[in-house]
Amino acid sequence: MDNHLAKLRKEHGWSQGELSKKLGVSRQTVISIEKGHFDPSLPLAFRLADAFDLTIEDIFEP
Repeated sequence: MDNHLAKLRKEHGWSQGELSKKLGVSRQTVISIEKGHFDPSLPLAFRLADAFDLTIEDIFEP
């Protein structure tokens, strides 16, 4: 699953560590999602969408 997470995070001026704290996950989890090595659970995908004020579909592409 492709995603726009790294681009969105950089546009908001957040480090991977800052985003991980907002989401309540490890920095390694954010890195893995950004690289496409890990697909987030549905609750985590909703937290990501809330953090960026977007829909899940705006962040992740099937």
